[in-house]
Formats: sequence, structure tokens, C-alpha cells
Amino acid sequence: MPAKINITGLTFGRLTVLSESDLRTKDGKVKWLCRCSCGIEKIISGKELRNGDSRSCGCLERETLLKRNTKHGLSKTPEYHIWKAIKQRCCNIEDHAYKDYGGRGITMCDRWLNSFENFISDMGDKPEGLFSIDRKDNDLGYSPDNCFWATKKEQGKNKRNNRWITHNGETKHLQGWADYFMIPVSTLHSALKVKSFEYLYEKYAF
Repeated sequence: MPAKINITGLTFGRLTVLSESDLRTKDGKVKWLCRCSCGIEKIISGKELRNGDSRSCGCLERETLLKRNTKHGLSKTPEYHIWKAIKQRCCNIEDHAYKDYGGRGITMCDRWLNSFENFISDMGDKPEGLFSIDRKDNDLGYSPDNCFWATKKEQGKNKRNNRWITHNGETKHLQGWADYFMIPVSTLHSALKVKSFEYLYEKYAF
């Protein structure tokens, strides 16, 4: 008969072996007293532990079943559809927007990729009105540090193809300068074709 292997102190899944118990299996093998990470103690055979048949006191199986049968209840919300759309354009090569996102290296962080719950925990609920997710840096991916809820106007300012203009060491996109002078973008665009910034400052700045 092979020598008994002492597995006291070893961890199998959520179970830590405390000591050998007085109980034996039908074929005379040792059973071990184990403590689950949830605090419950249970006596389990060494074979079950080594084969991975027992990884907890039963709490892991209950949690897995509950997760499988319980929806987060937010699958019909705007936030869920936004999260799903981000995931599609970053990961699905069949998505129509993939070339502008995943195709150029824009990713969704691991924390959000497979967890809508983490996404909503980090971003919070979408504010009332026409808000959607935007990125602070368009060359970086979707992550808590780089994303915020933005209005349509804010997103328009942040487009990659927006025109950026530097004057006297200050750089703004076209909409930014229009906001500065408090005039429509179309007025600013037309004025820049024939007028200088000095003229704009004289006419509109205060």
C-alpha cells in the first residue's frame, strides 16, 4: 500500500486542509477536515480534493448556478446597449465600425470586457438627455480612466477629424474657438477664410 501523503495546509480551490479526520472512505482512505474561504468546515476525501471534484463547501457551485440563472436586470437599459456596442466595435471584425476602433488598436479594458456590472459600477448611470460614452484621448481605448459621459456637442469637439488651430500658443479645435468667441462654427469657418485671428479678437472677444 502506498504511503499516505500529508496534505495538511494545502489549498484546493476555496478549501484549505486543516487536518486529517477520524473518518475513512469505503476503501479505507483518509478523509480530511477542510475549511472553506466562506468559513464553513467540511470533511472531504483526498481523492476529491486532488481531482478537483470538491473546490468549496458547496458555496462555489451555488454562486455559479445563481449567476447562470440570474440576470443583472439591466439588459434593456441604454447603458447596457452602449456597453455592448463598445464591445462590438472593439472586438467584432464583422461590426461596421470595427475598422475605426478595434481595427486601429482601440480596445476595451479587461475589467469591462466581460462584465457589464464593472462597467456600470465605474461609469454610473447615463445622465438624463442625449449623453453617450466618449474618450478623453481618442488614441486610447475604453477604460475607467479614459471615458466619460459626454453630450453630443462634447463628442463633436472630440472627433479625430476635427480641425485644430493654434494661435499665440493656444490650441483649440474649431468648435472650441467658436465657443471662445461665442459665435456659430459656420461663422468662424467663413471668417477664417478671409479674416485674421486679430480681427476675430477685435470683433468678438471681450
